Amino acid sequence: MQLPKKVKLVEVSPRDGLQNESKILPSAIKIDFINQLSETGLSVIEATSFVSPKWIPQLADSREVFEGIIKRSNIHYPVLIPNLTGLENALAVGVKEIALFSSPSEQFNQHNINCSVAESLARIAELMPVAKREKLWVRGYISCAIACPYEGKMAPQKVADLAEKLFAMGCHEISLGDTIGVGTPNTVIDMLQAVMKKIPKEYLAVHLHDTYGQALANIYAALQCGIAIVDSSVAGIGGCPYAQGASGNVASEDVVYMLNGLGIETGVDLKKLVRAGQFILQHLGQLPHSKVGNVLKDD
Repeated sequence: MQLPKKVKLVEVSPRDGLQNESKILPSAIKIDFINQLSETGLSVIEATSFVSPKWIPQLADSREVFEGIIKRSNIHYPVLIPNLTGLENALAVGVKEIALFSSPSEQFNQHNINCSVAESLARIAELMPVAKREKLWVRGYISCAIACPYEGKMAPQKVADLAEKLFAMGCHEISLGDTIGVGTPNTVIDMLQAVMKKIPKEYLAVHLHDTYGQALANIYAALQCGIAIVDSSVAGIGGCPYAQGASGNVASEDVVYMLNGLGIETGVDLKKLVRAGQFILQHLGQLPHSKVGNVLKDD
């Protein structure tokens, strides 16, 4: 199959990365970090989440961070929204793009957001009229698109059915997540083929974790299916919460290096990306999770 000529990278480290790190960083560091990411050529940077500090204390300063970052006109800064209160708080600081989430797994929804799949969709349905009224761009995240830590392998058809519902409700883009990183190229292709029967590939993204070291191979499989939107996290920050000590998010540096080698345009400056990764790792007190970042860190 022909690979895409261009891939849109969605940088999730300020939200999905930092929310899974035990260390809570000062707002000024987060703002500096996002501003550095804005210098790399990325077109989408997920800035934060307007969730209750009780649930994610790492992102308790979402308002301060979003108001504090330098917002470039050519960069999108979506935020994750859990409920109507979160949406109202986001609108109060001028948010224009939001992300919502659900999972085809009943048990994962219960453990993660304390509701059923149907109830999670009802919550989203409550948000959509407000989003449409405010002319917000909306992304839908689907967790456990390959497998669930509680229910095991997820049937591709269940993922496709949920994706179809989110798309019909008004989501402009659907991100399909291998939350526990157990996928391999064949399982990713099977899932994508099922979803693409319901939704055109142009509206689909992949969010593939690297828990078992399969993320790059799985991204390549997604590219072969025609997917041209890839989520990643600089320096690979944000561990997998369901596998103790395991890596989680695929490193943006590794993804960009692979895409560069494939001749696929991203618009991202790899050296600037590596420097942003070094900056956040220094403040987290961690070594690089990115192989490319580790090699290039002294350049």
